[in-house]
Amino acid sequence: MVRADVPTVADTKLSFIKSYRKPIPSIYSNVIQELLVQQHLMRYNSTYVYDPIFALGFVTVYDQLMDGYPNDEDRDAIFKAYISALNEDPEQYRKDSKKLEEWAAAQSGSGIADFAGKDGEVEAALKDIAERAAGKEKFHYSRFFAIGLFRLLECAKASDPAVLETLSKALNVSKRSVDRDLDVYRNLLSKLAQGKELIKEYVDREKKKKAERDAAAANKSSAESVAKTEGSKPE
Repeated sequence: MVRADVPTVADTKLSFIKSYRKPIPSIYSNVIQELLVQQHLMRYNSTYVYDPIFALGFVTVYDQLMDGYPNDEDRDAIFKAYISALNEDPEQYRKDSKKLEEWAAAQSGSGIADFAGKDGEVEAALKDIAERAAGKEKFHYSRFFAIGLFRLLECAKASDPAVLETLSKALNVSKRSVDRDLDVYRNLLSKLAQGKELIKEYVDREKKKKAERDAAAANKSSAESVAKTEGSKPE
């Protein structure tokens, strides 16, 4: 259920466009717009509460999608405009994602699910998620959450499927839902791999065009300079 007193999808898309005014190549823009619509509906669901696993899931998808983008500064600016358009904090997304990745990397493979009996900032955040997920009222499960779990396991080098089951149970989320969404995610990764080939071709083509334009401009400037020099010589 979506809350009544919220921006429309059109409002969110307009906010993004106003925040980032440069043209985005269509091969990226189409996917970004699709993700923005999906995340708008998640963001303004009545049960949604921001959590770091969700943030990690989105950051993971975004970074993989935008890997190879022609300009790093523009890639970061697009990220900030995207999250800001959803009335959330892009710095918090990045900060929490990094914190979770570092925490997971320091855990043993199977120990990543043992957060309930430990103290710490990340452990406290995971306990809060588990409590809200158990109550169902202030927790909105989504595909980004599933991807965030997957990224945690990657960082912990936990390849045993049983660890995902244990972690899902500890967080009070459905393992069946997680498996389903991770299957979709794996298919997305496959498509991204194919898309990156197209992106590389696009980037190479644009670089070649720019080099040709620069060369043409340099030749024109050189020719004009020669013409001026010739014209200024005494007869």
